Amino acid sequence: MRAHATGRRLHDPKGGSFWYDAGAVCLDFAHTGGEGQYSVFETLHEPADLAEWLAQPPLAAVMTVPMTVGDLTAAKALRQAIWETAHARAADRDLPAGAVATINATATAPPLVPELATDGTSAGWAPPVWAAQVLSTLAREMIDLLSGPLSGRIRECASDNCPLVFVDSSRPGARRWCSMERCGNRHKLRALRARRGTDPVREEEDA
Repeated sequence: MRAHATGRRLHDPKGGSFWYDAGAVCLDFAHTGGEGQYSVFETLHEPADLAEWLAQPPLAAVMTVPMTVGDLTAAKALRQAIWETAHARAADRDLPAGAVATINATATAPPLVPELATDGTSAGWAPPVWAAQVLSTLAREMIDLLSGPLSGRIRECASDNCPLVFVDSSRPGARRWCSMERCGNRHKLRALRARRGTDPVREEEDA
């Protein structure tokens, strides 16, 4: 995986957007849409949408083999498996067997192969670059995450109504929110209103 910052801008179907960094590309990928109640957040409607997402940094995997409907179906299956296993680990539950099987099966394909540029100072992915390679790379990253030292740092946002999940790789391990721009600021605002509602002296001092 490329050594660049993770994170993507997520868009609310009701309007607005915010920057969300899940701490791993595979977890960023898990937030490109979903099933059931999360289908309103779907961003991967066509194979071209998937190709565009994968081509963005930090993955920067530009397809040299055209993306197909079958590739999109496989990508959504992996996405759901990542979502389910991440939430299970965050809740300290057993990982769903079906989701684990999907991740493992996806990881059996050859991954992306890094290739040093002729100038010796940059790198890309050795062609041909096709969907199964990219999905394998994402699945392998999720395997490493679930089985590695940060496994216990996979968490769900502390907000009561936010299902976003992330891995906290910070040194103190104190991250609670999907984003301070979103749920963190909402919590601070609610806490401020609660203090002002119960402490009129403090409200006058803050005014």
